[in-house]
Amino acid sequence: MKDITIGQYYPADSILHRLDPRVKLFGTLIMLISLFVSNNFLNYILITVVLITLIKLSKVPFKMLMRGLKGIIIILLISVIFTMFLTPGSTLIKVGFIKITRYGLKKACYLAIRLVYLVISTSIMTLTTTPNDLADGLEKSFSLLSKVGVPVHEMAMMMSIALRFIPILMEETEKITMAQKARGARFDDGNIIKKAKSMVPILVPLFMSAIRRALDLADAMEARCYNGGKGRTKMKPLKYSKKDYSAYVLILVYFVAIIALSFIIGRTEELEILMVRR
Repeated sequence: MKDITIGQYYPADSILHRLDPRVKLFGTLIMLISLFVSNNFLNYILITVVLITLIKLSKVPFKMLMRGLKGIIIILLISVIFTMFLTPGSTLIKVGFIKITRYGLKKACYLAIRLVYLVISTSIMTLTTTPNDLADGLEKSFSLLSKVGVPVHEMAMMMSIALRFIPILMEETEKITMAQKARGARFDDGNIIKKAKSMVPILVPLFMSAIRRALDLADAMEARCYNGGKGRTKMKPLKYSKKDYSAYVLILVYFVAIIALSFIIGRTEELEILMVRR
């Protein structure tokens, strides 16, 4: 549970910490789009350089970012194995009915890189942005939707509360697990079914604690006459500065470079295929 980095904030005095949350949300969106648009080795080299630069600028310990990858190891292995074995193409390795194709191996490598970089890029955003700033950034970014009846403020508030609850629930889970172990509970013995049943003494009190905290929070908000975002003001309203505009320009330059590399290398590969066919 300690390895989950989503929802945690790492306090530091860095350029990324001082950026407007709207800039970081936009940059994360562009990073995610570029990961799924990229289809060649040069694109991933550029993305790697950008991510390394962001990690250096954020002043977040590299080990803390790597801890977040432990939670997706199973998903990563399953995705890579299925992609490697089930993708058609020219055979590279064949052992019995198991066949690994050249295109499948390439696609599996790209998929692994995408998943790892996806977790790292989103972790950088959450580790350098407080939940309050993140909620304000979301509300400001989608403020136009509120004019057509979309409850933007309520959605941003829900996300902010959810992010705040993640570290609280992790700590609660650790306490319940240690308490059950002190009572003689065993969570590592038996088959999968027994292991699943052994999680019941943890999940039941955890859900009860989460519901109790949610009810207490709702009562506190009602006692303070909280009624949504209409007419409410901010103690620290978001304002763009010169560094935010400069960051927008760099993000757009990065995205144009990704698109240009994808288009140029894609056209080059098509020409090579046509030349081989002729």
